[in-house]
Amino acid sequence: MNTSLVASEFPPVEQARTVTWDITDLDDAASLFLRTRPSLLHIAHRIVGSPTEAEDVVQEAWARLQGTDRAAVHHPAALLRTITARLAMNVAQSARKRREFSASPTLPDRVDGRATPETVVERHDAVDDAVALLLATLTPNQRAAYLLREGFGCSYDRIAALLQLSVVNARQQVFRAQRRLDTGRRGQEVDSVAHRRLVQAFLGAARTGDLACLERVLLEDVC
Repeated sequence: MNTSLVASEFPPVEQARTVTWDITDLDDAASLFLRTRPSLLHIAHRIVGSPTEAEDVVQEAWARLQGTDRAAVHHPAALLRTITARLAMNVAQSARKRREFSASPTLPDRVDGRATPETVVERHDAVDDAVALLLATLTPNQRAAYLLREGFGCSYDRIAALLQLSVVNARQQVFRAQRRLDTGRRGQEVDSVAHRRLVQAFLGAARTGDLACLERVLLEDVC
């Protein structure tokens, strides 16, 4: 066998392992992300089982890479795969059914005009507790996106237009809100006036189906 021919056709494994990517420049990092994105989506989808959640996971992986000291990353493609897998496993474990976890606020359905006084009081208390949790846990953008999406089923297009974000970013706001609620992180004081105003706006929107007042109240806190 001609060993020189074999060596020329198949470079040594050690040589292949030394190939690295320089992603200190954000444009180069974005280029690498776009090249690896299909495989990242495949990884995420296999774990979470949902194309929508897989998209969210991959976008979050990209956000994590942007916040990393990229000069210290020698194998960014491998790092992206690792981040994606870990994020996807977190989603699968803690948010398999987004609306069925104990840490989340329970957002009542639209108010039934025939409800008994007792039911009205119970609903008001539920909204009161839910709004307090959102105010204590979420940023204004996350709160607006989560409340409109989970409470009223608003489209991501509508949420993006209201918050002046891209649709992808609007989806990320809901994803991050969900994750914060999962962890039970309450790092903010709740202003009683803001709390009462948001409760009233939510109940009004639930009663009439008109979201204009609620949207206006939510946008007051958005920078």
